[in-house]
Amino acid sequence: MTVYLLAGGGTAGHVNPLLATADRLREREPDAVVLVLGTAEGLEARLVPERGYELLTIPKLPFPRRLNRAALDFPEKWRSTVGRVRGFLRDRHVDVVVGFGGYASAPAYRAASLEKVPLAIHEQNAKPGIANRWGARLTPFVGITFANTSLAHGRLVGLPLRREIEQLDLASARAEGNALFGLEPRVPTLLVTGGSTGARQINESVSASVAALLGSGWQVLHITGSRSPVVDPGLAGYHILEYCDRMELALAVSELAISRAGAGTLAELAAVGVPAVLVPYAAGNGEQAYNARDAVNVGAAIVVTDDMFTPEYVETELPALLRDRARIADMAARMSSIGVRDGADRMVELVLAAEASTQAEVA
Repeated sequence: MTVYLLAGGGTAGHVNPLLATADRLREREPDAVVLVLGTAEGLEARLVPERGYELLTIPKLPFPRRLNRAALDFPEKWRSTVGRVRGFLRDRHVDVVVGFGGYASAPAYRAASLEKVPLAIHEQNAKPGIANRWGARLTPFVGITFANTSLAHGRLVGLPLRREIEQLDLASARAEGNALFGLEPRVPTLLVTGGSTGARQINESVSASVAALLGSGWQVLHITGSRSPVVDPGLAGYHILEYCDRMELALAVSELAISRAGAGTLAELAAVGVPAVLVPYAAGNGEQAYNARDAVNVGAAIVVTDDMFTPEYVETELPALLRDRARIADMAARMSSIGVRDGADRMVELVLAAEASTQAEVA
């Protein structure tokens, strides 16, 4: 019986591929024990127990970025946290550690190294975070989502996706989605989404100029998210939802998307073959702009900076693209060419290779 410890969390970008990998490990090895290492504050505190996995917690310990009190306290807290993870590895007889970045990962990487436990890492963003940049030096088993990612030992595995996307049958899903969202099957659909919480700039610019999009012969499915609602103008063909729990159907009905460039969003767009106008989130370390590069380089997407995605842009630039159906069809084919639906299987193979490498050394 193999015991896996999957480390990561904080945001959906870390938690979702972790859970997809955990599910695949459990499917392939029903008698395996899958543990998750995270913090009590991150999204994993809710999602991991809901999925049926045991969550082991450690304190949230960011790497210090400047000299202050937290930086002075960091060495002792780091040693204590690593020691706690080493205790987990010993007490639970962990065979493999798998890290997905985030606050919980770096102590897990160090503990695995000290305890001689095999380690595999997955990086979801094209611009790796500090934990994975450091951890990738400790193992040759490093999976990346984007071909343009620069990371030691990185090999392309794609993003571990949920089953609904992996097994999506477009024809049946499109019919189901049209019925669910009240869409006209003979009219092309433009999907607008900024993620679960929404994107204010996207929402406000599209809402203000939606008549120009509808006038181009398209219908719009606008998922606003929870933080940036817009007023429904009541125009025929404009469908507004605050939240969508069937995103696989929203993707299936769409011929073009306007969206942020998060790793999960891009991986799902590519897996389904939906080209996009990408508006990368400008905050953070700029990873979304890097995430967009693979799709842009193959001609599957257009990037517009957040400050340039204005109502004027929507009204003057997008209608010409929407009317060019041949170009959109070509972009869709190009997006499909970089899509990976079996990222979970590829990542599990990498994990098993890490485990086998230690067994080979022992033999």
